[in-house]
Amino acid sequence: MKKLTSAFTIMTMLMLGAFSITSAGAIGINVGVSGQVGAFTGSANETEDLSAPQGEEATAAVGYTSVFIEKTLGSRLIVGYDYVPESLTSDVQSRVITDNGSRVTNKVTIDFEDLSTTYVALKLTKNIYVKAGMLDVDVVTNELLGTGSAYGNTSLDGTVYAVGYNHTRDNGLFIRGEFSHMEFDGAKLTSTVSCVQAVNQPTCKDNTVKLNNLDGLSGKLSIGKSF
Repeated sequence: MKKLTSAFTIMTMLMLGAFSITSAGAIGINVGVSGQVGAFTGSANETEDLSAPQGEEATAAVGYTSVFIEKTLGSRLIVGYDYVPESLTSDVQSRVITDNGSRVTNKVTIDFEDLSTTYVALKLTKNIYVKAGMLDVDVVTNELLGTGSAYGNTSLDGTVYAVGYNHTRDNGLFIRGEFSHMEFDGAKLTSTVSCVQAVNQPTCKDNTVKLNNLDGLSGKLSIGKSF
């Protein structure tokens, strides 16, 4: 799934047009860029044919940038959209297994693409706010499996909850610091492998991988402009 909304286009139009605003006053639009670092933990089970599932857990540190656009509603409520333009790639996972009596190597990396957040923020004070939102990300598997199997791609939904501090100067420039918790729903992928020796059976099922959970804590620093 590809996002049809271009955060870059919207932000550029607002930046170019906002400087022409004169006596009309503030329009309640915020645009900016963020840098975010955090640690994520995930667990998954892999099932090969009818064998018992084998579970694994992993923890990884991540860092990425995003752009965002917001609309202020009244004096306390903000709705916004945050988009990560870069792909986040996992480390290579490699494992040697026995397949049909032969030792083969499976290597897999995963790309997380088009990570987006739609959120609502509530100002508790002039500077402190809380935020809740819905996450969406595309998961692209890049595998080199000695068994000949191949996994498809999928998408994950999730939620984010955050608390932050915002300071806005008189000229509309602002800086924010934010701490958040993100949690993604699980997913299940089933591989397929060519059954060249089977009669009237072009494909057959091979392995399944089930993502049980993926969640993390992160810190974000943002700068932007209010119009």
